[in-house]
Amino acid sequence: MWVQMRCGTEPKTLAALGLVLVVALVLAVQHFWSGGPEPVRAPAAERVVPAPGGSPRPEPPGAAPAPGATAGRQLVVDVAGKVRHPGVRRLPAGARVMDALAAAGGVLRGANTQGLNRARPLVDGEQIVVGGAGGAAGPGSGANGPPGAASSGASGGLGGPGAAVPGQPVSLNSATVEQLDTLPGVGPVLAQHIVEFRTRHGGFSSVNQLREVTGIGDRKFADLRPLVQP
Repeated sequence: MWVQMRCGTEPKTLAALGLVLVVALVLAVQHFWSGGPEPVRAPAAERVVPAPGGSPRPEPPGAAPAPGATAGRQLVVDVAGKVRHPGVRRLPAGARVMDALAAAGGVLRGANTQGLNRARPLVDGEQIVVGGAGGAAGPGSGANGPPGAASSGASGGLGGPGAAVPGQPVSLNSATVEQLDTLPGVGPVLAQHIVEFRTRHGGFSSVNQLREVTGIGDRKFADLRPLVQP
């Protein structure tokens, strides 16, 4: 009434002015609250895993670990022959023949290690024989046994573990291209394919893997099977 008498304003005009003031107040309060800081959740860390081609790729959060990537996985190998402490040894994944020899106390003095590839990666369950005659790798090193039975001949004429000794299978894990070329039906090209397959897959765990090598069919595999070992 005081405003109406003082300013000569109609009641309807006063009501509209009051409504406008209330709406403006509500908008001001809403703007104040919406302008405050909001909590932001940090993004989950991505774990990088190697892609099949060798380049790393990010793995989405919460994804299950890839098979074979178990932390702390160990290899169990049997080191026999002319070493200081022969026996079964447990080594970390990625270990090589030289690591197995070191775990067995080293090679005895005078032992023939010609043809023993100390830089070769180990395969779980294999046997390494130092200074033994070709084929004396013990049980489990035959055509379907564990891979990489690395023998070093007691005589220099026996050569390495992959040498084509008459009456002895050729080792797919250590034979050279020239030694594989001596097998019936295997030429230089096919021998190279076998070596490349061995390099890509870290060795042969079974003679049956020859079927996966380019250029080896069922008939050729049947001819080669009794002549080779992992």
